[in-house]
Amino acid sequence: MGQAWGFGRYGGPEVQEFFDRRDPVPGRGEVLIRVDVAGVNPLDHVVRAGLVPGLDGGRPFPRVLGMEAAGTVLALGEDVDGLEVGDAVFGFALTGGGTYAETTVLSAPNTARIPAGLSATVAATLPVAGTTAVDALDQLGLPAGATILVNGVGGGVGLAVARLAAARELHVVGTGSPAKREPAEAVGVRFVDYTTEDVVAVCRELVPDGFDGIVDLVGGPSLRTVAPLARDPSDVIAVGDQSVPDVGGRIVERRLGRENLERAARLALDGVLAPAITAVHPLSDAPAALATVENGHASGKVVIKVT
Repeated sequence: MGQAWGFGRYGGPEVQEFFDRRDPVPGRGEVLIRVDVAGVNPLDHVVRAGLVPGLDGGRPFPRVLGMEAAGTVLALGEDVDGLEVGDAVFGFALTGGGTYAETTVLSAPNTARIPAGLSATVAATLPVAGTTAVDALDQLGLPAGATILVNGVGGGVGLAVARLAAARELHVVGTGSPAKREPAEAVGVRFVDYTTEDVVAVCRELVPDGFDGIVDLVGGPSLRTVAPLARDPSDVIAVGDQSVPDVGGRIVERRLGRENLERAARLALDGVLAPAITAVHPLSDAPAALATVENGHASGKVVIKVT
C-alpha cells in the first residue's frame, strides 16, 4: 500500500483527500514507476473540477491528482518499447493514473529516460511546462530579432516560454503581477505589471508596430485585451483558452510524445529550459502545493518531492 493525494468527487479543494491504495498495475502501453518528484500545474485543479473528464482515464474515485512526474520504472505493461525496469524516467500520466502518489502509471509513448546530468526534480517540470514552451514557439516560428508578448509570464509555462524565446534571440515582453517581476526580469523579460500599468498603452509604446507573436497563458478577458497587439491575429497562440479562434488566434498544438520530451530534456541540460523551481513540497504538504498554483500565487514552478 502507498499513499496518494487526490479527490473523491469533482469539485473544489474541499473534495481533496489523502488515501492509501495498492500499487496500480500497468496496462498495455503503460509503465509503473516509483514517483520521485511530481510537477504541479493549473491543469491539475481543472481536472479535479471535472472540466476535462477525458483526462481521468475513466478510473473510479478516488482519483489521484497530477499529470507529470519523474521516477524509476518498477514494471512494464504489454507492448512497451524503449524502456526497461530500473530506468530513471519522466513523462505524462495521460491515462488517469495521477502523480501525487508514491507509485503511479505513466503512458509509455509519453515517457522518456532522464539523461545523465539531469535531476529528477528538473525532469519532472518538463512534460507540461517545457514541452508547451517548445510547441508554442515552434508553432509561431519567429526569426531572431522578432518581438513576442508572453501574457502571464510569471508561472512555470510562462517563464519556460520566456527562456526559450530569449535563447532564440527574440525580444520578450511579459505581463504579470508584482510578485512575478523578479523571476521574469531575471530571464531578460521587459516586464509589464498589469496591476499598476496600462498593458495596452505600455505595449504599444514599446512595440508600436505590433508584436510578431503573442503567447497567452491567462485566457478570458485578458486574452481579448492583448490579442489586438499582434500584427497578425493568427500569431496569437493560447495555451489554455479554447475560444482563441474568436479573436483570430490559434490554440497551441501539443506534441506529447517521447521525441519532444527528449528534446525538452536536452534544452534543460543546455540551460535553455532550466526551470525556476520556487517551491518544493513533501507529499504530506501536497494541499499547500496545489493551493499555491490554484490561487495564482506561484512564481515559477512548484513540485512535490515524494521520495
